[in-house]
Amino acid sequence: MAYLPRTRLSTTSFISLFITTLLTSTLSLPEELFSLEIGTKIRSDKQSLMLVASDFGNLTKSTPAAVFYPSSSHDIAGLIHFSYTHSTPFFISPRGHGHSINGQASCSNGVVIHMELLGQGRADRINVSVANRYMDVAGEQLWIDVLSASHAHRLRANSWTDYLHLTVGGTLSVGGISGQTFQHGPQISNVLELDVITGTGQQVTCSKTHNQDLFNAVLGGLGQFGIITRARIPLSPTPEKVKWIWLIYTNIVAFTRDQESLISIDENERHFGFLKYLEGSLLMEQGIIGSWRSSSFFSKNDMQRMAQLTAKHRLTALYYLEVVVAYDENIVAEVDQVILLFH
Repeated sequence: MAYLPRTRLSTTSFISLFITTLLTSTLSLPEELFSLEIGTKIRSDKQSLMLVASDFGNLTKSTPAAVFYPSSSHDIAGLIHFSYTHSTPFFISPRGHGHSINGQASCSNGVVIHMELLGQGRADRINVSVANRYMDVAGEQLWIDVLSASHAHRLRANSWTDYLHLTVGGTLSVGGISGQTFQHGPQISNVLELDVITGTGQQVTCSKTHNQDLFNAVLGGLGQFGIITRARIPLSPTPEKVKWIWLIYTNIVAFTRDQESLISIDENERHFGFLKYLEGSLLMEQGIIGSWRSSSFFSKNDMQRMAQLTAKHRLTALYYLEVVVAYDENIVAEVDQVILLFH
């Protein structure tokens, strides 16, 4: 019992410190915000703030005043509308999976919206229309989940990113490029319709024919014209078979010549229909063995052969083209002839 008063004092001091920290961190936000229904979904504890203070690039650190955990797009619209109409508006930034590289999803002394929370525990965030060959995808969903949902129906999106653990709203706000871009354009060129929350808090549906200016501004707009909450993505049938080919180069002139030659093939030529993916990359000598890409795509024997190649030619890097040829069972012989062109 002799230590009880001290315990109470310590507890009281901790509570006072916590409240002081809470008030300090939210000082830049209007007090009325916390009296709204959405106010209960705003957190300003240290752990919540630190989780969104940096991103994948880890080059900058920007601490917001609070983090908003929405349950619906209406919550997000309410937050934005409040800031827009208030006498002292504050900065707001949506954050998907946190894979920006220079603090683009950060918001110093503002509010970061934790977009991924929208999809937790919900199965209605990705809907595939097989008959119309499109899918409606919520902005917080990852492309890896888009792939799984479409593949279940033997369908696929036309344009992807190399890394699929990125949000749909995130890549559509930037561009979204990969090996399909030479044929279909970036991801932002493969969208039929969007649901967007504008800077005034309005929820607007837009497309190439409806609210066209907003549609064009939001796609690749770096989040400056609105927050994407839904995207309608066109789908195509998946091929029956594919062949994945790696072309290794020691000479950059030959590397760029072949890449330009392949992407310049007239689409009316028969062979063009087979070529579905083309991407060129540089692989540094120290990354040949042990990097995430080499360990994921090459066998141990292949990596050793490439290491020997760099040593033989005294190179610090190799160049490679990653090519995917798609085809159906009834044209296997013809495709085999096409593949011979790569040897």
